[in-house]
Amino acid sequence: MMKEIIIATNNKHKVEEIQQEIGKKIKIIPLKELGFREDIPETGSTLKENARQKARFVFEKFGKDCFADDTGLEVNALGGRPGVYSARYAGEKCSFDDNINLLLEEMNGKTDRTACFKTVICLIENGEEKYFEGICKGNITTERYGNKGFGYDPVFIPEGYGESFAEMSGEEKNKISHRGKAIRQLIQYLAKK
Repeated sequence: MMKEIIIATNNKHKVEEIQQEIGKKIKIIPLKELGFREDIPETGSTLKENARQKARFVFEKFGKDCFADDTGLEVNALGGRPGVYSARYAGEKCSFDDNINLLLEEMNGKTDRTACFKTVICLIENGEEKYFEGICKGNITTERYGNKGFGYDPVFIPEGYGESFAEMSGEEKNKISHRGKAIRQLIQYLAKK
């Protein structure tokens, strides 16, 4: 019987990316399949706190094994911003485009364009928490490149590559991305069980 695990999100891009990486070993159940469409509070000051808060919320609501991730883009020239506020950098009801526009505006004229994406996953299994972290270093571009992926993908070129995440196939991106690295750790952990 295939293992099922709830993912604490309704972000279809994230679900597709994670399911592609996990493959057929585990079926991930997004919240909408459980009829849950509300936003889960994210009031932590770190990615780890937010991942834990979301996972705990879902575990307490449904009583089933689940995991949640929080991802942030940390830009050195901006003192680590947008960081934990990456998804709502330009405001609460902002779009990916709004966030990118603000980032490019704030990076205008900056010579240090180094940044990194970080993902922290909190898995709750039988009430116990485990954490997995992935980091991908790179640079912020001066304009958008590509139309694949989501979020800041069009303005992030990973270290050692000549194209943005948004120019890569999902498979290529997952091999080197922060989320891909964290998910592989999660899969390795689950595979040992």
